[in-house]
Amino acid sequence: MKLISVVSAALAATLSIAVAHAASGPEPEKGAFGILFENDWFGNADHDYTNGVELTYTTAPQDTPDWLVDAARKLPFFSATGDVRTRYALGQSMFTPLNKTLTNPSPTDRPYAGFLYGTAGLVGDSGTYLDQVQITLGVIGPMSLAGDAQNWVHGIVGDKKAKGWHYQLHNEPGLIIQEERSFKLIPPKSILGMVFDFEPHVGAAVGNVYDFANAGAMARLGFNLPGDYGPMRIDPSMPGSNFFEPTGAFSAYVFAGVDGRAVGRNLFLDGNTWETSRSVKKLNLVYDYDLGAAITFRSMRISYTYVIRSREYKTQPEKSKFGAVALSFRF
Repeated sequence: MKLISVVSAALAATLSIAVAHAASGPEPEKGAFGILFENDWFGNADHDYTNGVELTYTTAPQDTPDWLVDAARKLPFFSATGDVRTRYALGQSMFTPLNKTLTNPSPTDRPYAGFLYGTAGLVGDSGTYLDQVQITLGVIGPMSLAGDAQNWVHGIVGDKKAKGWHYQLHNEPGLIIQEERSFKLIPPKSILGMVFDFEPHVGAAVGNVYDFANAGAMARLGFNLPGDYGPMRIDPSMPGSNFFEPTGAFSAYVFAGVDGRAVGRNLFLDGNTWETSRSVKKLNLVYDYDLGAAITFRSMRISYTYVIRSREYKTQPEKSKFGAVALSFRF
């Protein structure tokens, strides 16, 4: 009788907790902090787009002020329904020529350049499509500290230092206004015991750093696909989302995608806007092939993307190859 009484009491306590949890409603969505690292070391190279680092934070929908949500709804091509999040990022990108042993780099090689920037944006998620609009402000040139950062790291790992940073692009403020839309043309559906989805995207950017229009798509295949749009990357790139909503304690998927860009301006190839600087003749059509995998475990997601980027300027000897590692935490 005592055992029956203990079991009954335990069941009653469990039931009361379940009822209380149900009454309180679903757990609110969370924000996400992300760390992105991109480097051509993964492609066994050390030139062109050679390194990128970005720290990013995306708020939970309930943490976005009402006035900002109202403002977002009035933006053209922005979702009129669904959640609205705010996104902030701080990053640095660096670009180097193929031959870094020359004190005076070849004029046909990519100019040395760095970009130190901050980004603020809005993210609208309707469940069917994802709208992202953001403004990036930064600085190109010695003030970006890219040359100092590269040679400091090379000194630590015992690699040769680049000798031509004295010829990098001059200091210049940088501005990028960008908008992209990703939409689930094929929402997650079961295929052979796994889950598949397909997400095309379109977008554009304007500013003195980049002018381009882009389009592409990504396909994912795995199990317990989280509520996201693939892992984040450093722009310009195939879009993704720093935030994610798990559909189970553990999930994994592989993905493949392509992003094509019609480029009107690329400051890192065209040279400085108002001063004479090193430059090369850019190509106006550029594309990325992406292949990777992501694993989500409770409140953490880690991903790896291998990128093949087409030649960006006429004297570039071959395509660029680099890898991207992204780690996101929900809290």
